Amino acid sequence: MNILEDTSVKEIITESLKKAISYQDYRDLVKQLVLEESTTGNEKTEALVNYTMLNDRRMKRWDKTLKVSEELKEKVSSFHGNVTWLVITESWCGDAAHVIPALNKIAELSPNIDLKLVLRDENEALMDEFLTNGGRAIAKLIMIDNVTGDVINTYGPRPTEATKLVNDYKEAHGQLTPEFKEDLQGWYNKDKGQNVMKDVMSLLGI
Repeated sequence: MNILEDTSVKEIITESLKKAISYQDYRDLVKQLVLEESTTGNEKTEALVNYTMLNDRRMKRWDKTLKVSEELKEKVSSFHGNVTWLVITESWCGDAAHVIPALNKIAELSPNIDLKLVLRDENEALMDEFLTNGGRAIAKLIMIDNVTGDVINTYGPRPTEATKLVNDYKEAHGQLTPEFKEDLQGWYNKDKGQNVMKDVMSLLGI
Protein backbone atom coordinates (compact mmCIF):
# COMPACT_ATOMS: atom_id res chain seq x y z
CA MET A 1 0.00 0.00 0.00
CA ASN A 2 1.59 3.25 -1.10
CA ILE A 3 0.04 6.03 0.95
CA LEU A 4 2.14 8.82 -0.56
CA GLU A 5 3.66 9.27 -3.99
CA ASP A 6 3.92 13.03 -4.12
CA THR A 7 7.22 14.20 -5.59
CA SER A 8 7.59 17.08 -3.15
CA VAL A 9 7.18 14.71 -0.20
CA LYS A 10 9.88 12.45 -1.64
CA GLU A 11 12.17 15.46 -1.94
CA ILE A 12 11.53 16.40 1.69
CA ILE A 13 12.29 12.83 2.77
CA THR A 14 15.47 12.78 0.68
CA GLU A 15 16.69 16.00 2.30
CA SER A 16 15.89 14.71 5.77
CA LEU A 17 17.72 11.43 5.11
CA LYS A 18 20.87 13.43 4.38
CA LYS A 19 20.75 14.63 7.99
CA ALA A 20 19.66 11.31 9.49
CA ILE A 21 21.81 9.42 11.98
CA SER A 22 22.04 5.82 13.15
CA TYR A 23 20.56 4.59 16.40
CA GLN A 24 24.02 4.33 17.95
CA ASP A 25 24.82 7.90 16.94
CA TYR A 26 21.51 9.00 18.46
CA ARG A 27 22.32 7.23 21.71
CA ASP A 28 25.75 8.89 21.75
CA LEU A 29 24.12 12.26 21.13
CA VAL A 30 21.71 11.84 24.03
CA LYS A 31 24.53 10.74 26.35
CA GLN A 32 26.53 13.82 25.40
CA LEU A 33 23.53 16.09 25.99
CA VAL A 34 23.14 14.63 29.47
CA LEU A 35 26.77 15.48 30.25
CA GLU A 36 26.16 19.01 28.97
CA GLU A 37 22.86 19.29 30.88
CA SER A 38 21.13 20.09 27.60
CA THR A 39 18.52 18.68 25.24
CA THR A 40 17.61 18.50 21.56
CA GLY A 41 14.91 20.75 20.15
CA ASN A 42 14.27 24.46 19.92
CA GLU A 43 13.34 24.78 23.60
CA LYS A 44 16.00 24.22 26.25
CA THR A 45 13.93 24.32 29.42
CA GLU A 46 14.98 22.70 32.68
CA ALA A 47 12.06 20.29 32.41
CA LEU A 48 13.10 19.11 28.94
CA VAL A 49 16.72 18.75 30.07
CA ASN A 50 15.51 16.55 32.92
CA TYR A 51 13.39 14.47 30.53
CA THR A 52 16.44 13.94 28.32
CA MET A 53 18.39 12.66 31.33
CA LEU A 54 15.54 10.33 32.28
CA ASN A 55 15.17 9.07 28.72
CA ASP A 56 18.88 8.30 28.47
CA ARG A 57 18.44 5.97 31.45
CA ARG A 58 15.32 4.43 29.91
CA MET A 59 17.01 3.72 26.60
CA LYS A 60 20.09 2.33 28.32
CA ARG A 61 17.85 -0.06 30.26
CA TRP A 62 15.87 -1.13 27.21
CA ASP A 63 19.01 -1.64 25.12
CA LYS A 64 20.12 -4.17 27.70
CA THR A 65 16.85 -5.83 28.65
CA LEU A 66 14.44 -5.87 25.68
CA LYS A 67 13.84 -9.42 24.49
CA VAL A 68 12.85 -10.53 21.00
CA SER A 69 10.88 -13.77 20.87
CA GLU A 70 12.05 -16.65 18.70
CA GLU A 71 8.81 -16.35 16.73
CA LEU A 72 9.51 -12.72 15.95
CA LYS A 73 13.11 -13.49 14.99
CA GLU A 74 11.86 -16.06 12.49
CA LYS A 75 9.34 -13.61 11.05
CA VAL A 76 11.95 -10.87 10.62
CA SER A 77 14.30 -13.32 8.91
CA SER A 78 11.55 -13.96 6.35
CA PHE A 79 11.30 -10.26 5.47
CA HIS A 80 12.87 -9.71 2.06
CA GLY A 81 11.95 -6.10 1.43
CA ASN A 82 14.41 -3.23 1.17
CA VAL A 83 13.33 -0.46 3.49
CA THR A 84 14.51 2.49 5.51
CA TRP A 85 12.80 3.23 8.78
CA LEU A 86 13.07 6.97 9.26
CA VAL A 87 12.06 8.00 12.77
CA ILE A 88 11.29 11.56 13.83
CA THR A 89 12.18 12.12 17.47
CA GLU A 90 13.61 14.41 20.15
CA SER A 91 15.70 13.45 23.17
CA TRP A 92 13.09 14.73 25.65
CA CYS A 93 10.20 12.63 24.32
CA GLY A 94 9.12 9.94 26.78
CA ASP A 95 7.23 7.82 24.24
CA ALA A 96 10.24 7.85 21.92
CA ALA A 97 12.53 6.57 24.67
CA HIS A 98 10.37 3.45 24.96
CA VAL A 99 9.47 2.96 21.28
CA ILE A 100 12.78 3.53 19.47
CA PRO A 101 14.85 0.90 21.35
CA ALA A 102 12.21 -1.68 20.39
CA LEU A 103 12.37 -0.59 16.75
CA ASN A 104 16.14 -0.90 16.90
CA LYS A 105 15.93 -4.45 18.24
CA ILE A 106 13.89 -5.42 15.17
CA ALA A 107 16.08 -3.54 12.69
CA GLU A 108 19.19 -5.24 14.09
CA LEU A 109 17.74 -8.61 13.04
CA SER A 110 17.50 -7.79 9.33
CA PRO A 111 19.97 -6.43 6.76
CA ASN A 112 16.89 -5.30 4.82
CA ILE A 113 15.86 -2.71 7.43
CA ASP A 114 17.93 0.47 7.79
CA LEU A 115 16.96 2.45 10.90
CA LYS A 116 17.66 6.18 10.74
CA LEU A 117 16.67 9.03 13.05
CA VAL A 118 16.10 12.75 12.60
CA LEU A 119 15.15 15.49 15.04
CA ARG A 120 11.71 16.99 14.77
CA ASP A 121 12.58 20.65 15.22
CA GLU A 122 15.36 20.42 12.63
CA ASN A 123 13.01 18.80 10.11
CA GLU A 124 9.77 20.76 10.33
CA ALA A 125 8.82 20.21 6.68
CA LEU A 126 9.10 16.45 7.16
CA MET A 127 7.18 16.53 10.45
CA ASP A 128 4.36 18.54 8.90
CA GLU A 129 3.83 15.84 6.26
CA PHE A 130 3.32 13.20 8.95
CA LEU A 131 1.14 14.78 11.60
CA THR A 132 -1.02 12.76 14.00
CA ASN A 133 -4.51 14.22 14.38
CA GLY A 134 -3.07 17.55 13.26
CA GLY A 135 -0.27 17.53 15.86
CA ARG A 136 3.50 17.10 15.65
CA ALA A 137 3.46 13.97 17.78
CA ILE A 138 6.61 11.88 18.10
CA ALA A 139 8.10 9.33 17.84
CA LYS A 140 6.91 8.95 14.23
CA LEU A 141 8.18 6.10 12.08
CA ILE A 142 8.10 6.52 8.29
CA MET A 143 8.61 3.27 6.37
CA ILE A 144 10.26 3.98 3.01
CA ASP A 145 10.74 1.58 0.08
CA ASN A 146 14.39 2.04 -0.88
CA VAL A 147 13.75 1.01 -4.49
CA THR A 148 10.86 3.33 -5.32
CA GLY A 149 11.27 5.97 -2.63
CA ASP A 150 7.57 5.56 -1.77
CA VAL A 151 6.26 5.71 1.78
CA ILE A 152 4.86 2.26 2.50
CA ASN A 153 3.37 3.04 5.89
CA THR A 154 3.78 5.08 9.07
CA TYR A 155 3.67 4.24 12.76
CA GLY A 156 3.46 6.13 16.01
CA PRO A 157 3.68 8.09 18.13
CA ARG A 158 2.69 5.28 20.50
CA PRO A 159 2.02 1.53 20.24
CA THR A 160 -1.61 0.55 19.72
CA GLU A 161 -2.40 -0.42 23.32
CA ALA A 162 -0.86 2.77 24.71
CA THR A 163 -2.76 4.81 22.13
CA LYS A 164 -6.02 3.27 23.31
CA LEU A 165 -5.18 4.06 26.93
CA VAL A 166 -4.45 7.68 26.02
CA ASN A 167 -7.58 8.09 23.87
CA ASP A 168 -9.85 6.50 26.49
CA TYR A 169 -8.44 8.73 29.22
CA LYS A 170 -8.80 11.88 27.11
CA GLU A 171 -12.40 10.96 26.31
CA ALA A 172 -13.20 10.47 29.99
CA HIS A 173 -11.21 13.33 31.50
CA GLY A 174 -10.59 15.82 28.69
CA GLN A 175 -6.82 15.95 29.03
CA LEU A 176 -3.87 13.91 30.26
CA THR A 177 -2.89 14.46 33.88
CA PRO A 178 0.56 14.00 35.44
CA GLU A 179 -0.85 10.98 37.27
CA PHE A 180 -1.96 9.38 34.01
CA LYS A 181 1.43 10.04 32.43
CA GLU A 182 3.04 8.18 35.32
CA ASP A 183 0.61 5.30 34.79
CA LEU A 184 1.51 5.27 31.09
CA GLN A 185 5.21 4.96 31.92
CA GLY A 186 4.26 2.06 34.16
CA TRP A 187 2.47 0.43 31.23
CA TYR A 188 5.58 0.78 29.07
CA ASN A 189 7.71 -0.79 31.80
CA LYS A 190 5.39 -3.79 32.06
CA ASP A 191 4.98 -4.22 28.30
CA LYS A 192 8.75 -4.26 27.66
CA GLY A 193 8.48 -3.28 23.98
CA GLN A 194 6.30 -6.22 22.99
CA ASN A 195 3.37 -4.15 21.70
CA VAL A 196 5.69 -2.14 19.44
CA MET A 197 7.21 -5.31 18.03
CA LYS A 198 3.80 -6.88 17.31
CA ASP A 199 2.51 -3.67 15.72
CA VAL A 200 5.50 -3.32 13.42
CA MET A 201 5.43 -6.95 12.35
CA SER A 202 1.84 -6.42 11.30
CA LEU A 203 2.80 -3.35 9.27
CA LEU A 204 5.54 -5.31 7.54
CA GLY A 205 3.01 -7.98 6.63
CA ILE A 206 4.93 -10.82 8.24
